[in-house]
Amino acid sequence: MVKLIYTFGILIFLLTGKSLYGQGKQHFPHVGGILQNIVPDRKTDSWMLVHKNYGKDTVIKQSGVVKDYISPASGFNMGIASEDEFYYIVYSSGAKTEYVTDLNALKDFVGKIDNIYDAAAVAAADGYIVDEDFRDMAGNYQEDRSFYHLDLGKITSAECPYQKKHFTLTVERSTGKVVDVKDNGSYIELYNKKCKNNPRLLKIEKPEEPKDESKKPAKSAKRR
Repeated sequence: MVKLIYTFGILIFLLTGKSLYGQGKQHFPHVGGILQNIVPDRKTDSWMLVHKNYGKDTVIKQSGVVKDYISPASGFNMGIASEDEFYYIVYSSGAKTEYVTDLNALKDFVGKIDNIYDAAAVAAADGYIVDEDFRDMAGNYQEDRSFYHLDLGKITSAECPYQKKHFTLTVERSTGKVVDVKDNGSYIELYNKKCKNNPRLLKIEKPEEPKDESKKPAKSAKRR
């Protein structure tokens, strides 16, 4: 009997531990990994997610065959990326070929929030980012039966240095609405090459001024 109680206790402990572990925070994958897992609400015959980097297109995900499309010159991103890197979605519905090249169009394409990745994609339209360099603060999530909890970053200043804050968004599963936004404060200041007050640019050494030889004192003549 004692052995049975002991075994039952161990089983409860393991199941409880597994449940608590499942409720812990998890890091979002890279932006491409998030976009691969969105569930479009838009009715399509086929759709394709493409990553464009320095003019080169790489198909990340393809559902069906999209025919006769042209690679666009611009697209969207959900994080901090270089000027020459972006994503776009091309899809066909009937005889029409459509493109998703900005975050508002991505929000419309996702439509109803079906999973945590949909929630992150929709939040991007409001300026929130998955900061891949600071996932512990601005790139993780938690789920429970009623809500999604997303820790995301956001650039909150209009001038250099760009201040990044991190927020916790609570999204209701049943409605897809953001029911709470918690401001967790700033976590880094961001400079880019266009910032005139970039500390890296200010550290460039000034060229040494040429010496004026005419100001040197004249040497006295030696006595014989």
